[in-house]
Amino acid sequence: MPQIHFKPGLAHELLRELAPLLAEEGIDADNIDVPDLDALQAALNRAIERRNRELFSPLGQTREIALLTLRLVVEAILDGGTILAGTLLDQVQPDSPDNLTATVASCIGIALGLLDDWLSGHAHEAPTQLGHHTTLPAGHWRGQRAATDILILARKGRAFRSVEKLLTRHGGPHVLAGCALVLAAATDAWAQRSDTPRAELIPTIIR
Repeated sequence: MPQIHFKPGLAHELLRELAPLLAEEGIDADNIDVPDLDALQAALNRAIERRNRELFSPLGQTREIALLTLRLVVEAILDGGTILAGTLLDQVQPDSPDNLTATVASCIGIALGLLDDWLSGHAHEAPTQLGHHTTLPAGHWRGQRAATDILILARKGRAFRSVEKLLTRHGGPHVLAGCALVLAAATDAWAQRSDTPRAELIPTIIR
């Protein structure tokens, strides 16, 4: 059965991460003395929202590592290498202090952003009505329920903005797997609609 484990200092650790953002709100994380609790909560909400945007919108090397991982996973799924795809997803880490491993947040954020553009019709290079022609592969897949929600949201261009709801409902690992599944399905539909080999297409559109 799932178990809940208490991690001492977790709230303090989060507060330390938010300290620079709170400072911009005029709040000293080392000496929080705000009589207006509503104002404090609002400032915390804004700081957390900004932190999440940074986590799910990677730049530089962090983005390149995540993109490489997504390409490899999509290629494995489309080639029928489900075990390889699962192994690659399992290697994605919650955090990467040395910036040498793809993170869950960066992979999810990039995938959702791409899918919003592709499936909602905002990506001019994508085939017409790609969202309509993208369907999830048959069978039982890890993250399948999350993938169904992601596909519906991305067709409306609302997957990225719904990331917190997706994570709350399905959990990080299942959202990550769902993102990979929808990304692979959309890539496959794109290849068919444009008559382009999938291996040639993957590095040009997952970028």
